[in-house]
Amino acid sequence: MAGSDEQLINLNLKVWRQPGCAVEGELIDYRIEKVSTNASFLEMMDQLNEQIILQGNDPVAFDHDCREGICGMCSMVINGQAHGPERGTTTCQLHMRSFKNEDTIVIEPFRATAFPIVKDLVVDRSSFDRIQSSGGFISVDTGSAAEANSILVNKEKSDEAFNAAACIGCGACVASCKNSSAMLFTAAKVSHLSLLPQGEVEKKQRALNMVAQMDSEGFGHCTNEAECEAACPKEISIQHIARLNREFAKSLI
Repeated sequence: MAGSDEQLINLNLKVWRQPGCAVEGELIDYRIEKVSTNASFLEMMDQLNEQIILQGNDPVAFDHDCREGICGMCSMVINGQAHGPERGTTTCQLHMRSFKNEDTIVIEPFRATAFPIVKDLVVDRSSFDRIQSSGGFISVDTGSAAEANSILVNKEKSDEAFNAAACIGCGACVASCKNSSAMLFTAAKVSHLSLLPQGEVEKKQRALNMVAQMDSEGFGHCTNEAECEAACPKEISIQHIARLNREFAKSLI
């Protein structure tokens, strides 16, 4: 049952439509009515697509999976902001109560050379996978689980590592950066391993490999303006970028 605070609003949407990376795209105007303020942004997009399909047209392609703010696939730029106007929120967690009746909402894909557009709002973020695979692992002996206290881990460092590991690889940091830098993503992946004793073996080579892969993918350089931290749905700190820079510098010695 809908909550007593539910309202129905009408919206004017400007949605980026692009059949593929080799074809030019454009913003298309859509009118959508009777949208519940209790609906999520993706549910609003579902409603729009139902309307478009009933009109005999091709629905808007957009990425989604868990719809619980875990997978990071729901990458959209909403009114110029990655994932929309709310801090610490993925697009699937954004609700229509954040908008007003008769608002105009501009919906675009994450834009970066390293994120080529597949179709409409869907971009290819496999560059992140290649950065991760270049050094985001540890060497351990497989077998039965180790005794929990066999490797002592400092509580402060374990908390920092856990916070870095919260990165879902959505790409909001790249989309919000004027240079399309992937430093926050790469730094988070380096930090959550380098802070733990299990990550010591590959520590130096990890920083070198992941930074080299990041550069080869065509991401821009970090100029420390912190848009990435502001846009990150997991609110990952740019302090991890400082740690990555230190790890990289030490690896060159």
